[in-house]
Formats: sequence, C-alpha cells, structure tokens
Amino acid sequence: MWFVLSLLTALLVAGQDTWVKKYFSHGSVWEMTAFPLFFSFPLCIIALFFVPVPDLDASFYGSFIAGLPINFIGLLLYMKAIKVSPLSLTVPYLAFTPTFLIPVGFVFLNELPDIWGMTGILLTCAGSYVLNIDKARWSVMGPVRAMIRETGSWIMLIVAFIYSFGAVAGKISILHSSPLFFSMSFFLVFNLIMLGLLFAFRKIHLSTFRKEYKKGMIAGTLFFFQILCHSFAISMVKAAYMISIKRFSVLFGVICGKLVFQEKDITVRLAGSLMMVIGAMLIVLAGK
Repeated sequence: MWFVLSLLTALLVAGQDTWVKKYFSHGSVWEMTAFPLFFSFPLCIIALFFVPVPDLDASFYGSFIAGLPINFIGLLLYMKAIKVSPLSLTVPYLAFTPTFLIPVGFVFLNELPDIWGMTGILLTCAGSYVLNIDKARWSVMGPVRAMIRETGSWIMLIVAFIYSFGAVAGKISILHSSPLFFSMSFFLVFNLIMLGLLFAFRKIHLSTFRKEYKKGMIAGTLFFFQILCHSFAISMVKAAYMISIKRFSVLFGVICGKLVFQEKDITVRLAGSLMMVIGAMLIVLAGK
C-alpha cells in the first residue's frame, strides 16, 4: 500500500504541474501559485477534523514556523520555473534536493552519506549534464551553457536548494508530531497565510477564481490529494523509501511535457532524468 500511495503521489505531483502550466501559465506567477492553494484550502480544513492531535512541543512549533517562509519562497520560484521553461528542463532539477540535503543535514542533523550516497550525487550531476545535451550541436561545455541559458532550469536548481532546508524543517516537525497531522495543519496555515499576503498586496483577486473556478477546483483537488497520499505513505514506511518512489514524479513530469506540450529531445531528457532519479534514490536510501 505504501508503494502504491508513493507512486500515486508522484503521479499527482506531475499531474498538478502539467495542469497548472497548461491552464494558468497565461496569468502571473502569483495566480499560478494561488489556484492550487485557494481550492485546496477547504479540503484541508475538513481533513483536519479527522486527524488526531498529538502532543506538541517547542521543537514542533519552531520547525513549523521556520518551514513557512522556506516553502513560500520555494513555491513561488517553482511556479516561475515551470511557467517560463519546458517541464522536461525544469522538474528534473528537483532531484538535486537530496544532494543539497547532505550539507544541510550535516549541519542540522549531523548526517553524512556513505559511498552509495556519494555515488548518487555523482549520478544526479551526470544526469543533469545529459539532460541538456543537444544532439544537433554537441560540445563538451554545451550542456552546461544550455542549463545556464534556460531560466527555468537554474531557478528550479535554486528551488531544490531551498526545499532541502524545508525538508529538514518538515522532518523535525514530523518527528515531534505525526506525518498526517503535520501535513494537514501545515498546509492549512501555509495556504491561509500565503493567500492572505497575495490578497493584501493585490497580487490576486476573487474575480480571477470565479472566472476559472472549474479548472481551479481540479488544481486544488490534485494538490490536496498529493498532500494526503504523501502523508499516508510516509506514515506506513521509512521516509527514505517513500521519498525514493516519489522522485518518479521527475520522470512523469518529463513524459507529461512530451504528451501535453510536445516538448522536444524527449529521449535524451528521459535518459538524463532517469539518471537523476536513480541518483536521488541512492542518496535518500543511503541515509535511511
């Protein structure tokens, strides 16, 4: 069951990215961000009534609060990346989050990788190189220059770095509560604060949601069930195993890029993405 839920989480992540890019990328980054949050908010409220409240301590509250601005910045940049660049050249860079987690984890959790973890780092880096190979204009430094030129690629690399801090904050919160309670309560508070700020600074308006409420409801539902499946899966098995399967969202995202947006060089990008996913899995499993 945990494997099915983890794989379903990966599919929901890719599905939400594809849906938001297809139907909301004509608007601002603020609007792209707001649609999933706005329409998932009522579902988070309802779900929280059915979640037991564990004993909470200062560590939970501290990490919970720290995670809010981290995820705020990360989500905005995430939406910016998929807005300006192809999915197949943006979502694979999320595979770098476990790589960035190594120095972050060492500082905050005193964790270091073994030989398998180091192999995973090398494989992830190699995959990012392969991802940007242009068969028509091959050169040794070509993939590196291509990544720098592709705005969404380097933005998503920054997102992966930011999310490594978010992962540490989330892990501490879960250790001091429960996976389901943390996920539901965090996104209830996160959605409320983020939407409140966007409304306060006039980045979004209620009329926007009224115009495209049907598409928005689908975006919110995908986002909510992504959270729900993630929470249930990670409560059933070691986090390392769940996250490893969830990384397949990278591959699903590349496939969606081809099927929905007719993105080019899909074979090369799939090969690079697969290398990055395997690398991320090795890193995560090495730290289990």
